[in-house]
Amino acid sequence: MRVVTNEKFIARNAKIGRYAGIAAIVVLGAGVYLTFAHPEMVGPTFVLLIVGFVLSQVGIYFTNRWARPPRLDLQLTKALKGLGRDYTLYHYSTPASHLLVGPGGVFVIVMRFQRGRITYSKGKWRQHGGLMLWYWRIFAQEGIGRPDLEIKAEVEAVEQLLKENLPEEDYEALKPVQAILVFTDPRAEIDDVSEAPVPTVKIEDLKDTIKKLAKGKRLTGEQLKRIRRALGDDPKHKNKAESSAKDEKASKKDKDAKDKDKK
Repeated sequence: MRVVTNEKFIARNAKIGRYAGIAAIVVLGAGVYLTFAHPEMVGPTFVLLIVGFVLSQVGIYFTNRWARPPRLDLQLTKALKGLGRDYTLYHYSTPASHLLVGPGGVFVIVMRFQRGRITYSKGKWRQHGGLMLWYWRIFAQEGIGRPDLEIKAEVEAVEQLLKENLPEEDYEALKPVQAILVFTDPRAEIDDVSEAPVPTVKIEDLKDTIKKLAKGKRLTGEQLKRIRRALGDDPKHKNKAESSAKDEKASKKDKDAKDKDKK
C-alpha cells in the first residue's frame, strides 16, 4: 500500500496545539493570580479565565488530532498495512482527512479517538460513559461531535472533485464514494449501531470491513491512475519535479565550487 501524507499540515497543526496549550496556561495563571491578588477586578479576571478556557480547548483539539502519539494517521496506516500495492492511502492531502483509493473503490475514513460505549439512534452517534465521561469532556477530551455532518461534507467534497476531473465512465465505475466511521481507542465499545448510515467499527476491524465493502467492484489499473491524478496525485510528475530540484541544487553547488576556485 502506498501512503501519501501531508507532513507540513500535520507539523503546522501540532505547533498550533502546543502554542495554544502554553498560552492557555499563561492566561489561566494570570486569571487565577488576579482572583486572589485583586479580587475587586472581577471583569478582567472573568475575561482571562474565559479566554484561557477557550485556548485550552483549542490546544486539546489540535493536540489530540496532530500531536498526541500515536497520531491518527499513523494508527490508520498500521491498521491497513498489507492491503496491497494497488491501494493508496491519503492523509490530509485530499478534501477528506483520510481517503483510501484502490481496486475496491474510494473510501472516506472518518476517525474518532473517544472512549466509552458508542450507539446510534435518532440520526446521531452517541457516546455513553457516565460521570467519568463528563469529566473527560470538560478537562481533557472533546465529545464525539457530529460525525454525520463530517462524513457528509467529506464525501460530497470528494465526489465533487472526482466528478469534475474524471471521464464520466470512470466516475460512474467508482460510485458511490463510501464512508466508514472508525474508533481508535481500545476502551471504545461499539454497541447498537445497526441503524447507522455507514459502517461503524473499531480500528482493528477496519481492514476486514473494507474487504467486505469492496466485494463486487474492481477498478482497473488505468482507472486508478486517473483517479489519483484527479486527486492531484501524480507520482511521475512529482518524481520529475524532485529530480529537477536535485539537478538545480547540484548545478548551484558546481557553480559555487567553480567560483571558489577562481578566487
